Amino acid sequence: MATTRNATTHWEGSLLDGAGRVTLDSSGQGTFDVTWASRANEADGRTSPEELIAAAHSSCFSMAFSNALAKNDTPPASLDTSAAVTFQPGEGITGIHLTVKGSVPGLSAEQFAAMAADASKTCPVSKALTGTTITIDATLV
Repeated sequence: MATTRNATTHWEGSLLDGAGRVTLDSSGQGTFDVTWASRANEADGRTSPEELIAAAHSSCFSMAFSNALAKNDTPPASLDTSAAVTFQPGEGITGIHLTVKGSVPGLSAEQFAAMAADASKTCPVSKALTGTTITIDATLV
């Protein structure tokens, strides 16, 4: 069954001087301030589209990777994933770097890295971000 998730943003003012609030409508989990400065400079207590993409990517990858591991009869004891989304003003998003550390009994470090690389290509968020360079470091702990 298909699902649709929704978020809305209310923005006031120009790009450089304005500000907005992003609301996670589907979950009701929060409303977050966003500004150009938080996107192009320091976060300073606000979020950015890139941070929201990083959250979506790290969680989606973790789900896809845990599913692949379970289908391999080597379910993970734990996975810790971070996503770093690089934004260059004037260019856009120039890359995403995933870092995953996991405890997976019965898997070698080489197998873990290979399966992580595959999952980084097949998770739905990775597919949605086709055209963006996605790299990964995978460490079995």
